[in-house]
Amino acid sequence: MRDERGFTLIELLIVVAIIGVIAAIAVPGLLRARMSGNEASALSSLRVINSAQLNYSVNCASSEGYAPSLANLVTPPTGGGQAFLSPDLDDTAGAPVKSGFTVTFTGNNAVASASATCNGAAAGTAVANYLAVADPTAWGSSGNRHFGTSETQTIFQETTNAPITAILASGVPAPATATALK
Repeated sequence: MRDERGFTLIELLIVVAIIGVIAAIAVPGLLRARMSGNEASALSSLRVINSAQLNYSVNCASSEGYAPSLANLVTPPTGGGQAFLSPDLDDTAGAPVKSGFTVTFTGNNAVASASATCNGAAAGTAVANYLAVADPTAWGSSGNRHFGTSETQTIFQETTNAPITAILASGVPAPATATALK
């Protein structure tokens, strides 16, 4: 005589199929939520870089320019105190990757007349312009937008898979299809 305890194979297959349908519905939503979180983190990183640059310029470079690198912003003042930027954005060992975005920084147009800064940067190393860009490490997976900012303090987004390569002094980004975020 057959023991009636347990589940039949059909019942188990139905349960597995139901779990599969639920997973197929939930996974795309979870991936979109993760991408949205990654993009929010990238925006936050660029805002922090802008704030750190303003703070550095006013309090460390005598308003003569901006830090030439993220590593310079991570270096605390020689007289003591906090660094201008947290170490997770240090670019000493290459472009930092944070929450699925690679953050790159370029300082341009060294100000030759700039004095030495409070954190040990030599005279003439402060820069007049900078470009900070956050690009997804895997387009469509870690993010669907590229972000960029400069000394103008405006953050731009590009919704095609074309990274922001420059922001002119007039405030126009390249590519020109990038739009300013509010």
